[in-house]
Amino acid sequence: MASFLINNKTLVIAVLLAMISGLSIRVMLALVKQKWVSTYHHTMSYILLPLITLVVTKVITGNIALSLGMIGALSIVRFRNPVKNPFELVMFFALITIGISMAVNIKFGILLAGTINIVILISYLLEILGKRIGFHTYALSFDEGNPHNILEIEASCNISYLDNNKLLLQYVFDKSSNVVHYRLASRRREDLDELRQAVENDDNILNIELRFS
Repeated sequence: MASFLINNKTLVIAVLLAMISGLSIRVMLALVKQKWVSTYHHTMSYILLPLITLVVTKVITGNIALSLGMIGALSIVRFRNPVKNPFELVMFFALITIGISMAVNIKFGILLAGTINIVILISYLLEILGKRIGFHTYALSFDEGNPHNILEIEASCNISYLDNNKLLLQYVFDKSSNVVHYRLASRRREDLDELRQAVENDDNILNIELRFS
């Protein structure tokens, strides 16, 4: 095992960097409050997809017959889960591209992963800046295709137990009217119904709207 690692030092480094690159994008998305990426399944997908793509690329490199066989085998694989948003599809494509890039040249893979992280961070900072000047840069993120029940709350100030709630999907502060808009989502009606009952008697709550899918 030790001799294999020594003799294939470049490959081992590429494998580790591919996994770290995927994980870094997952962490960055979580930091910019894209909560859909925080699940176990997304976390493992972001770590393993670049690795798997790298290995596949290495295996079929320079062997046309093996490449055709691998394409035929991989064509059997189907993504049964519906893609909830175009951004999710872009991220999966980015992870695959990182794996391919790492197989060709490690520098390309690192550059791609770094650029993606920077773009995500800049986009988030622009969103924060837009909110401060009363301009909503983006509409609700990651809502398309999700059969969630929605609870919308308007409040005259920040509500601590809503700010840190795991169901929080969107938070918007309207500077012109000093109104805080919360949007929470859950597949379970009971979660939102319990939360609605908990905030109904709060004097800071201006409006509550609960919609079941």
